[in-house]
Amino acid sequence: MYTYNKSIPSLKEKSGDQNKEIERMRFICKQLDAVIENSYDGIYITDGNANTILVNKSYEEITGVKGKDMLERNMKDIVKEGIISQSGTLLVLGKKKPVTIEQTFKNGKTVLVSSNPVFDEKNNINMVVTNVRDITKLNELTEKLVRNEEITKRYHSEIESIKSQARRYSKIITEDKNMLEIIRRAKKVASMNLTTLLLGESGVGKEVIARYIYENGNRRDKYFLKVNCGAIPVNLIESQLFGYEKGAFSGADKRGKMGIFETANGGTVFLDEIGELSLDMQVKFLRVLQENEIVRVGGTKPVKIDVRIIAATNKNLQDMVKRKLFREDLYYRLNVVPLNIPPLRERPKDIPLLIEHFLNQLNLKLGFNKKIDENVIKILTKYNWPGNIRELKNIITRLVAMSNSDLITPRDLPVEMDLSLTMPQVEFSTCGINLDKLIKQYEKNIMDRAYEKFNNVRDAANYLGMHPSTFVRKRKRYNCI
Repeated sequence: MYTYNKSIPSLKEKSGDQNKEIERMRFICKQLDAVIENSYDGIYITDGNANTILVNKSYEEITGVKGKDMLERNMKDIVKEGIISQSGTLLVLGKKKPVTIEQTFKNGKTVLVSSNPVFDEKNNINMVVTNVRDITKLNELTEKLVRNEEITKRYHSEIESIKSQARRYSKIITEDKNMLEIIRRAKKVASMNLTTLLLGESGVGKEVIARYIYENGNRRDKYFLKVNCGAIPVNLIESQLFGYEKGAFSGADKRGKMGIFETANGGTVFLDEIGELSLDMQVKFLRVLQENEIVRVGGTKPVKIDVRIIAATNKNLQDMVKRKLFREDLYYRLNVVPLNIPPLRERPKDIPLLIEHFLNQLNLKLGFNKKIDENVIKILTKYNWPGNIRELKNIITRLVAMSNSDLITPRDLPVEMDLSLTMPQVEFSTCGINLDKLIKQYEKNIMDRAYEKFNNVRDAANYLGMHPSTFVRKRKRYNCI
């Protein structure tokens, strides 16, 4: 129950109608008790002279101040003793109008204090009612929201910075959120000089990311040397990487020669297609990572080097380790910071951007002013792109070079590309499917597209390896003519 100053006379002192009135008053008081005691807010009431006459349980729980210590005490004394820092009641008595303040108590709770005057018939304040609401959690949520908004702003600012830098460095064109995250991580690791492993299908842009790391790192004023481990013959790769001493083998330079690692000392070496290294070369390369030194072919003296290694592969190195095709110790030495670059088919937002980029490059280079029809962009966006960005660039180059007008339309697309999008959808129902009907539908789609492209029977039939009469007969059967 709340604490208050009881002043209702006992039943023994009155009789008759007065008893009934007192009973009614007691009933009202009980109801008022319930309302005040079950209030979520703390309630604190004083008289017109700031003497405390009521404190409810919620007030005690919120503020940590005991009601019995406040009852019948004046607010001026309570403030003077430092029990509370300031009083809404005293402010109301001074201003003669409602007051709302924020207050922090010794228990760490922050509360919103709303004090309201109650006037008598002579317009004098005979009571001040104060509501106290705990806003600690609300403030915490507000602060968290502000922090989250600041983090969001910083994140968006960082993303815009990454986009800007991506376009400035290494010509990275992307709007895809997963690719932007890869770039963010690449930028973060760039200044750390850690070995980085770039994973992804052929043509996804691993070399572009490698150059981005190099250009954003603290070795950007040194060499960046690329080695395609799959393009150098096995019998030459060791001398290419580590160099050789004079007279190491027939045909060698008489003065000897530095290898790529020595040449790039202080800089960065990008080892593309690292999965193509032979097991013998993997052992020797492991020494580079472990000891930071190489031994030239034909030599015995170790040579200290300081290079950053960025490796890349389109192979599953973990699977190669299981099949004993790639050394496990080398795999873990390389896999310090892995970045898995998504294929183009998983980045549909990037396809129109890349198309525009390659088109602008080619127009500038060839002196053309060609444009691409929106339907072509839709088709290219839906295409699977097994060759990824490299394939897209080749297709745009072919379209620009071979199209007969300034507007590239679907007719200019390679038939096999558009046909891959016209295969009929197969729904495996419980009733089964009609395979013969499905095959005929697919054949119809192929012949339609071939005829649309060449606009005559002979060229369309030749393209599909059919005799023109067979082409005509089948199209009639499918009711296409």
